[in-house]
Amino acid sequence: MTGLLIGYARVSTNDQDLTAQKNALAALGVSPDKTFTDQGLGLTGANRARPGLREALAACRAGDTLAVTKLDRLARSLRDAKDIVDELTRREVKLSIGGSVYDPTDPVGRLLFNVLAMVAEFEADLIRARTREGMQVAKAKGRLRGKQPKLSKRQEAHLVSLHRAGTHTTAELAELFSVARSTVYRAIKRGGDTIQPL
Repeated sequence: MTGLLIGYARVSTNDQDLTAQKNALAALGVSPDKTFTDQGLGLTGANRARPGLREALAACRAGDTLAVTKLDRLARSLRDAKDIVDELTRREVKLSIGGSVYDPTDPVGRLLFNVLAMVAEFEADLIRARTREGMQVAKAKGRLRGKQPKLSKRQEAHLVSLHRAGTHTTAELAELFSVARSTVYRAIKRGGDTIQPL
C-alpha cells in the first residue's frame, strides 16, 4: 500500500496569495483536504511555530510523503530544515519538493536535501543583506526618515498654546487637529506642560 501525499503551503503576509502553491500541490496529486497552510505576518520560514506546518507534520504517517512546492516554503534556515528532516526520518516520511521526492533514510536523498537546505539558507541571507544594504543607502540619501509626525512644528505650537489658554479639553483639541488624543498628550508633554485632569 502506498502512503498518502500531505501538502504544505505558506506565505509570509496576508497580502500574498496561496492559490499558486495550492494549484501546484494539486498538480502533484495532493488533495485539497490534505493540504495545510500558513498565511500571515510572523509565519515566515524562519519561524517554526506555524500551526499549518504543525498540522501537516501531525497528519503524516510512516510511508506518507510531505509535499511542498519549494524548500523555502518549508524552512529558511539549515537548522530548521534539519530539524524537520530529522522528524520526517524518524517517522519514515518522504519529502517531495516541487515533485522531486527525497527519501531522508537514503544517504543520497539526505545529501541532496542538505545541499538544498544550504542553498535556501544562503538565499535568505542574501535577501537580508540586500535589505540592510538598501536601507543604509536610503538612510544615507535622506530617504529613510522613519515615521513622519502627525503635526507640523507650527501646528504643535498652536495646539500647546490653546491647551495653555485652557479653552479646550484634550478631546476637543484632538478633534480640532484631526489627531488621536495620544498625539495631543505627546505634543503637550513636548511643550513642557502637564495635562490637568478635568
